[in-house]
Amino acid sequence: MIKKIALLIILISCSFVFVQAQQNKKLIQFSGVVVNGDSLQPIPFVNIMIKNSYHGTVSDYYGYFSFVAQESDVIEFSALGYKKSTFTIPDSLEESRYSLIQMLNGDTILLSTAIIYPWPTKEQFKQAFINLELPNDDMARAQRNLEREAMRQRGESMSMDGAMNQKYYLQQRNSRLYYAGQLPPNNLLNPIAWAKFIQAWKNGDFKRK
Repeated sequence: MIKKIALLIILISCSFVFVQAQQNKKLIQFSGVVVNGDSLQPIPFVNIMIKNSYHGTVSDYYGYFSFVAQESDVIEFSALGYKKSTFTIPDSLEESRYSLIQMLNGDTILLSTAIIYPWPTKEQFKQAFINLELPNDDMARAQRNLEREAMRQRGESMSMDGAMNQKYYLQQRNSRLYYAGQLPPNNLLNPIAWAKFIQAWKNGDFKRK
């Protein structure tokens, strides 16, 4: 019984010391830029989390991030198409802020070949393909739709393709996550945005075509 009480006291003391050590950690304003390890170009919308916690942030369109962490925290960087990377904040900082340029290397994923058959067996597909009778009017219509000039006109009439629409959606979604709980920046007070607007106006970008 005495041994159990002594063991319980030791466990409580260790827990108290651990909690005190965690509380004594200095808060750090951790900020930086995430770039591509090959081209050194900024990587937008990178997930930046403190390991074994739910605290972190997402880098903006220019790869910049900033959030509050503690000394000795292990920071995990992850993004689609890149290998995960970690960084440990030093525990001997003299100032309450720390900046970092974090590089991520590309991650190539090779998927196995998927063969899709429209028929249960190759023989049935071959027989159905041989006996297929296409009406001439449908073939002529398909050929007209695939003409180079018609394809060019349809391409020019489209404002954005699928890849651009996906990129715009991801930008809007991550922008909402980045500014969650705070007011988004007001471009009416941004001198860089005004300079771009004036330059575009001088170039005639707003004229009707």
